[in-house]
Amino acid sequence: MTSNIPINPAHNFRGMESGQHLVLLGCGKMGSAMLRGWLQQAEYFTRISVIEPAGISDDFEAIDFIICYASLDAFIKSNRTSIDFVVLAVKPQMMANALAPFSQIATDNAVFLSIAAGLSSKWLEEHLGGSKQIVRAMPNTPASVGAGVTAVYVGKKIPPNKKEFCITLLEAVGEVIILPDEKMMDAVTALSGSGPAYVFLLAEAMQLAGTNLGLPDILSKKLARGTVFGAGTLLAQDTADSSILRENVTSKGGTTAAALSVLMEKDSLAELILKAMQQAEKRSRELGQ
Repeated sequence: MTSNIPINPAHNFRGMESGQHLVLLGCGKMGSAMLRGWLQQAEYFTRISVIEPAGISDDFEAIDFIICYASLDAFIKSNRTSIDFVVLAVKPQMMANALAPFSQIATDNAVFLSIAAGLSSKWLEEHLGGSKQIVRAMPNTPASVGAGVTAVYVGKKIPPNKKEFCITLLEAVGEVIILPDEKMMDAVTALSGSGPAYVFLLAEAMQLAGTNLGLPDILSKKLARGTVFGAGTLLAQDTADSSILRENVTSKGGTTAAALSVLMEKDSLAELILKAMQQAEKRSRELGQ
């Protein structure tokens, strides 16, 4: 079978030699998005072992150095190759059970890169038998189209070359921002990790409002999505503060000003977003307990 996934060296993995064995624990939407990005630098891997009970797509199966296992136990029983990197891409509620089999194998030299919300480096160390090479990251769903933004915290005990490799793994699906303090991760989760859902809700609300104002639903949907996309593109390309961009659209006494008078009355929208993000941050902390 021939894979439809392009495998080309798009850019080099900084600081690392070829021949890495990477284990991907969980290959759902985020895991699949990351895997597609890594295949642009395929020459740096001798093997990518995917642990996914639901299996992987035929495109991935067709690539000879990707091997899928239904469970971590099955991987451990058949694998005789040392592990260099492990990407933990399972849900935080499932992580403890997912990590338990790692106690059966030596992973002292492996780096564990977790993208699970809420689970601290300390928590991960405890569930990995004291492993100290832990990297935490919080990507978001636009990673599936190469437009993600990922915040990453790298522990001081990670060697520089391995740190650079982890960062480049994450750059395969978008922009990477390095955090100076792990304590910021819960707030990051509330902002950029969960943030795409807030934007999707805005698009959903705009579409519904357009329909209620008399537009055909298909037209309202197209206008709402195109507006969100265009505004996001402008935000990405213009260095001005978002408040300035908002003011540029708002003519005194015009239609936008009339709409904003509702959205900004007594900072109602800002207060609602703050309240929502506080709930998300709280839940992120709870997941790590």
